Parts: sequence; C-alpha cells; structure tokens
Amino acid sequence: MSVSDWSDWLPRAVEDASPDTVSIWYLGCNGFFLKGSDGTTLAIDPYVGHGDPPRTVRMIPVPFDPADVTEMDAVLATHEHTDHVHGPSQAPILESTGAQFYAPDDSLDVIFEDEAWTDDYDVGEGQFTEVAEGDTFEVGEFTIHVEHAHDPDSTHPVSYVVEHESGTFFHGGDTKPSDEFETLGEAYDIDLGVLAFGAVGNIDDKETGEPVRTKWYSTENEAVKTASDLQFDRFLPSHWDMWKGMTADPTVLHHHAKSYEYPKHLEVVEIGDRVEL
Repeated sequence: MSVSDWSDWLPRAVEDASPDTVSIWYLGCNGFFLKGSDGTTLAIDPYVGHGDPPRTVRMIPVPFDPADVTEMDAVLATHEHTDHVHGPSQAPILESTGAQFYAPDDSLDVIFEDEAWTDDYDVGEGQFTEVAEGDTFEVGEFTIHVEHAHDPDSTHPVSYVVEHESGTFFHGGDTKPSDEFETLGEAYDIDLGVLAFGAVGNIDDKETGEPVRTKWYSTENEAVKTASDLQFDRFLPSHWDMWKGMTADPTVLHHHAKSYEYPKHLEVVEIGDRVEL
C-alpha cells in the first residue's frame, strides 16, 4: 500500500480546522474531505492507490496515509470502480475511526465479495449502509440526499447532495450529462458542485495490452452542460489530474462556461487545496 508523499500534514490540517461554514479539501482524483462548523467530518471517494501501472498510472502525489486519519464520521462512495471503492484506501479509516460507510449495492459487493474487507481489516458489517437514489440520511450536521448519476461505465453510480445550514455541496462521481439533471437543478440550490472532467486518451486494453481510445470522463462541453443543468453557483472540476493519458487543463472550462448563466464561477483547485462552502 502507498505511503503518503506528504507525511501526515493533511489529516492534521483537517483535524485542526475550525470552519465557519464547511471546509472542503480536494484529495486529487475524485476524493474530498468535508468538515462542518460543528466538527462533523465526511470523506467522499478517497483514494490513495497507484492504479494499475503501466495501464493506469497515478500522476499526482499520495496526499495522506489512511492510517493517519483519526477523526471521520462517514465515508461515502459514488460507485464501484477501484478509484472510488478501495480497501487499502478506505478500510483503515473505518478501522481507526469507527466511521460509517455509505454506498450503493454494487459498491458493497466489491467490499464484501471481491475485496473481503471484513476478513482483512478490523471492520464490522454494521459499519456499512446500502443507499439508493431517493434515500436521505443524516450524518451529524449534514443532511445527505442520494440522487441520480449517469455513468455508462459503472453498474450502479449515484451522486450525493450534501446539505448544511450554510450551503449545499454536490458530488456527481464520474457522471456524464443526463436529462434528469435539469430537474435536480430546480430541486436544489447548489452552492458548490463537483464533476469529473478529463481528456479522451489512449489506455492499454486489459487483455491485449494494445492502446485503445478511451473516454472515462466528461469533456469540456459535457462538464459545463451538466454544471449548467444543475445550476451550480460554483463548479469545481475533479479527476483531470489523475491518470496518465487522461489528464486535462481545467482552465479551458472558463471559455466553455462564459456563455452560460450557470455555473456562475469556476473553482479550479489542486490536490491538497482547501475551499469554503
């Protein structure tokens, strides 16, 4: 398992923070830590693996060691892919903190059947909760709604709308555009929204090893269309930094967004950066 390139400063920074609203740290890939003004802490899709070199090669630092996380109330997974559900990245957090893990059914199948977390780590079945579209649950000061996501590469993706008294945060996982997002945009007042964005690149086929033109994430136009339909005040692109051959320049989204009413602002951050809701 990877050891942090940055020692333990990021988990300590999260623990020491006293947000006025909600502080959000970008972990690279599609991972985030959220901490509310009352101290409730969430993680969404935290991943510190290297991928599967040479097919998928991590292009950014490993920002923390999961064993260094000592305060966490819940971990949320958007779908079953390795960089979203990953035992070595997430199970040690559950071990050390007793956090609850929320995920759709196919993600839990990875945990119990493919990776057997309860055999390899000191975690119990009671720490895992299955969620589906339409569910709502509470974690401390946060109200979390499970909503639709459109990712043809996933067997059961979801998105999360995280409501706090100070604002609303949206995490779409690896979603692409969907006709349902206009309805969601009317239903919620989303202050800050995250969408995966990346290049169309050549990735080696798992079986033949031959490079294949591959599209895993939304293009510039697709990402801005989704942010517009969801009526984001602020749009934070993710995943553009992660995989060799899939990296992209998020600043180009300024040009694509400027003719739309939404998103009102583009929030470009790098791994380890902190923003406020």
